[in-house]
Amino acid sequence: MTTQNIKGTIGILTGGGDVPGLNPAIRAITIRALREGYRVVGIRRGWAGIMEVIRDKKADNSQNFVELTEDIVNRAGRTGGTFLHSSRTRPSHVPLRLVPDQYKDKYKAEVNDLTPEVLKNIDFIGIDFLIPIGGDDTLSYSVRLYQEGVKVVAIPKTMDNDVPGTDYCIGFSTCITRTIAMTNLLRTSAGSHERVLVIEVFGRYAGFTALLPTMAGAANRCVIPEYKFKIEHLTELLVQDRLKNPSKYSVVLVSEGAAFEGVDMMFSNNERDMFGHAKLGGIGDAVSAKIKDVSPQFNNGRRVETINQHLGYLVRSGDPDAIDSIVPMAYGNLALDLVLKGIHGRLVILKNGRYDNIPVDIVTSTKKLIDINKHYNTERLRPVYESFIDKPLFLV
Repeated sequence: MTTQNIKGTIGILTGGGDVPGLNPAIRAITIRALREGYRVVGIRRGWAGIMEVIRDKKADNSQNFVELTEDIVNRAGRTGGTFLHSSRTRPSHVPLRLVPDQYKDKYKAEVNDLTPEVLKNIDFIGIDFLIPIGGDDTLSYSVRLYQEGVKVVAIPKTMDNDVPGTDYCIGFSTCITRTIAMTNLLRTSAGSHERVLVIEVFGRYAGFTALLPTMAGAANRCVIPEYKFKIEHLTELLVQDRLKNPSKYSVVLVSEGAAFEGVDMMFSNNERDMFGHAKLGGIGDAVSAKIKDVSPQFNNGRRVETINQHLGYLVRSGDPDAIDSIVPMAYGNLALDLVLKGIHGRLVILKNGRYDNIPVDIVTSTKKLIDINKHYNTERLRPVYESFIDKPLFLV
């Protein structure tokens, strides 16, 4: 394909946390786009790659973007993670210490908006359509670029499954599958030692990654960010569950964003990323410790010991499962369908079991959380199991 025959250039980037399914999405877009006559450029390290471009034809920008071929994407297409790498960069809020060297003379504030440079870099690379794959943070900046005139078609990705407007985000199914499998593995130790098994899982603002495995039978109880819980209430339920179990153990899944009644989220340190998020950590440890302290009240004066496990990156690593192999392929093709029609400013979605697309600015106009009145029993601290008629696959 000669330069004269190229219909346009499509840029692809992945931002935020890695999940299985990103590489299949990149592959689906690239292979079809190339066959349709487009040039495809992979932006490295999310918004960081496009922000750090050196606008000089002689400069080495290999760490910022790469031209994609079928060979490149085929090698990575069935694997987990993202071969384009990722970051939590937000070009509209760049701390002074992270301003690229080529811009330091121009941007000297404590926090800088480098969007004007990003727009120039998009033109420098020659990108006609930009396809960002990410969660609400990554996609919120794509809304900014769309408002600045960039032709954006976005793809939702996050194992928390909390991007508004869609029932499904890439990475969620593999996360749930891994959580169920690992919880079941840990049951043997919990049963052997007759303990309460406390497992901390991801979920900053939305508790889907705790709710769905519990609904599937992986745990007796779950605590989620949408509802602040009383530790005495949780402990009483878990002690009852343990006593009813022939193997004398019980299991609770704890979202990392869950919080005790009257207490805010727990953070591992005071550092914040460019989106203003501090690193969460410690709620699983705190729940485990408090269960041991409180348990004698509900166990005839005897303390119940715990096993405390943080699944962390284990649930987002490795190869994608079946859903996270199929949906990314479909999302990639949906995005390219829009590009071929000249349509932009859209987010590809799954809604009520069918693929569709909606305005991308939904990402910044609303939040997607568990409706505790419909899906979470605050007395039992577990999912509501009543009628499933007309409910979505993942109760969202």
